[in-house]
Amino acid sequence: MFPTKPTFKFTYFTLTLLLLLTFNHVSYGSEVVSDNDDFDGIEELLAVDDELELEPKVSGGGVKLSEAEVLTKAQRIVIELNNDNTERVINGNEFVLVLGYAPWCARSAELMPQFAEAASLLKELGTPLLMAKIDGDRYPKPASVIGIKGFPTLLLFINGTSQQYSGGFTADDLVLWARKKTGTPVIRISSVTEADEFLKKHHIFVVGLFDKFEGHEYEEFVRAAKSDNETQFVEVSKFEVAQVLYPDIKITDRFLGLVKSEPERYTAYDRAFITNEILEFLGYNKFPLVTKLTEMNAIKVYSSPVKLQVLVFANVDDLKNLLDTLQDVARTFKSKIMFIHVDINDENLAKPFLSLLGLEESKNTVVAAFNNGMSSKYLLESQPTRSNIEEFCKNLVQGSLSPYFKSQPIPDNTEASVHVIVGKTFDDAILSSKENVLLEVFTPWCINCEATSKQVEKLAKHYKGTNNLIFARIDASVNEHPKLQDVNDYPTLLLYREGEKTNPIKLSTKSNLKELAASINKHLEVQNEVAKDEL
Repeated sequence: MFPTKPTFKFTYFTLTLLLLLTFNHVSYGSEVVSDNDDFDGIEELLAVDDELELEPKVSGGGVKLSEAEVLTKAQRIVIELNNDNTERVINGNEFVLVLGYAPWCARSAELMPQFAEAASLLKELGTPLLMAKIDGDRYPKPASVIGIKGFPTLLLFINGTSQQYSGGFTADDLVLWARKKTGTPVIRISSVTEADEFLKKHHIFVVGLFDKFEGHEYEEFVRAAKSDNETQFVEVSKFEVAQVLYPDIKITDRFLGLVKSEPERYTAYDRAFITNEILEFLGYNKFPLVTKLTEMNAIKVYSSPVKLQVLVFANVDDLKNLLDTLQDVARTFKSKIMFIHVDINDENLAKPFLSLLGLEESKNTVVAAFNNGMSSKYLLESQPTRSNIEEFCKNLVQGSLSPYFKSQPIPDNTEASVHVIVGKTFDDAILSSKENVLLEVFTPWCINCEATSKQVEKLAKHYKGTNNLIFARIDASVNEHPKLQDVNDYPTLLLYREGEKTNPIKLSTKSNLKELAASINKHLEVQNEVAKDEL
């Protein structure tokens, strides 16, 4: 099926890409000329919603709407595009955020409630943005024209020209991204009362204190706010207001700090006010001490500049018992290692990673690490205690941790004519062995491997009784070894000669039996010491 094995680097990249593509982002940009068609239908929908908002609330003010109420309200706010109105809606509004979906698409179904809630929140904030959706399955032509090529797709149209959506997928993420793109990259807070109200709604944000909202440093702060798509930026000019938002602040006339809703709540910025420096600071500090991996936040996680990632695969109950330990260790290695919890019962998220470790059937807690830069993987093979995890992380940062290679259990080769080699026995059975070894490297999904395996079995029978020659095979799909990392084609035949194990000879798998036997005899100078079966 596939003659070439994906390398670990390729496999990890592919896995990451698949997770990143949980939601499609399609960029489609072309200038569109606006027209002056009226929008009576749209205005009527918005007017109806305005009237309903003026009605007294049955249960009193301040009650959070239920999901059903949010969806019902959003149905009045979100415009349903079709064959007739798509061009008119997009060209006739300054800002339009369009969700392309399909009724059968599970990802669309997950995103729809978030989109609906975001529509309601943006309406309440008075954002000059029209929210629209189009069933690309039912209206394929207009969907294709505006750039919907997959589901779900989010596109922002500014005066008819689209740009790719690049934010997260919760309602808050959508609101934040939309506000930044439509003219509100920074929220200005002028009083203690406003600060108190802001804290009721926001749990992660960047606060900047400036004596005046002008000058080079302030401009760099605003540029960072515009460039970042995930974090709300707030600006204040009064120290007492900044102190409400960031209680740990010291008396100063210029300050920048990150606030998060977790034990490691406050992080002060201590570098020069330069846009790229501010963005880098956010990249290394915006995540919780332990981040729970979800399909919604996968893009954020895998775009993190922190390249050392420790993944803890555990069920919810086991994580509760381990969380304090993980947070303490994470605090020690802050900005050096990103700690990620993956629900071991979530097959979509956990199993692909566990399969890289050969542990896809595991139900117990697994602690592993991946180095994105080096494309290496590591496994904590002892119990996940505080001291073991801390030592594991220390060695990971220092670069002294030995990479992990998959291996099947050690087999019994006592009666085998062709020995089975696994990752754990490769050193002893191949590299340290004082015998010559012909090794067949195969995978179960390789079409040509079966024919080569039969040839190896016949050769083993032919050379039975020959001193100093062993025939062996290893399944590369479930066994790994550093010396096999360069083997990408299957099947592969490697002849390891005694005394020259570091330079195996690659034999042609396209040769017939007699040609293979001739190659073996040539390289090993095998003498006809015993009678052999005819090939």
